[in-house]
Formats: sequence, structure tokens, C-alpha cells
Amino acid sequence: MPRIPDWVTWQQAELLMQPALIRVVDNLRKHLENSPWSGTYEDIQVPYPGHGICLCREGQEVTLNLWHLCYQVCFLNYHPDLDEDGSQVVTIDLQLLDPEGTVNWLALEEKTQTLIGAIFRNLETRAEGGRD
Repeated sequence: MPRIPDWVTWQQAELLMQPALIRVVDNLRKHLENSPWSGTYEDIQVPYPGHGICLCREGQEVTLNLWHLCYQVCFLNYHPDLDEDGSQVVTIDLQLLDPEGTVNWLALEEKTQTLIGAIFRNLETRAEGGRD
């Protein structure tokens, strides 16, 4: 888990994580409906217990950690590859909150769509590169 520097950031993260998870799962579903990839949800134990989705296509498998996807949505410049030891200090993406401090659902949806869309474009690029 990334390092949350203060109580305010912690409270904002608590507010955003469940909606982010809902939007991540829904956007994954939408992309899978129109994709040659299939997905299976699974429990992940390493590096800490969580949930993932295994994407499969023609013998290729890619597992995505759902919490890492949520962190990428909720925090600015979160990089899962740089957070193996939990030392990455994070900052909330304040565009995901409206002036009253509640979830800005439109901004959350847009950021989630952008992230999941980029993942599927990258998967397609990798899949095409792996063909003869």
C-alpha cells in the first residue's frame, strides 16, 4: 500500500476508493465486452492480499491488481512498479472531489475510462507485436 502522508489525505482516500473500485470494475467489464480478451477475477496474495483480474487472449495472460488500478485513479502520479516496498508517498487527485468535498463522479469516470482504455490499447499493441 502506498504511504499516505496525513490524516486529510487518508480521509479523502477513504472517500474515493470504493467509488474508484466500482468505476474500475465497470470499465473493465465494458472493455471486455468489446474485446478479444476475456477476464477472470481472482484473489491476489502477493505482495499483500487483494483482488485482481486475469486477462487472457490466445495463450497470453496479464494479471492486473485492482487496488493498484484504484490507486492510479485516486492519486496523482501513482506508479505500481515503483511501490513494491510501500514507500511511494501519494497525493490525492483533487479534481476527483467537488468543492464540497464529495466525489466528483464525472471526473472519476473520465479518469477511470482513460486509465482502462490505455491498458487495453497497450494490451492490443503487445498482442499485435507478439504475432508472426
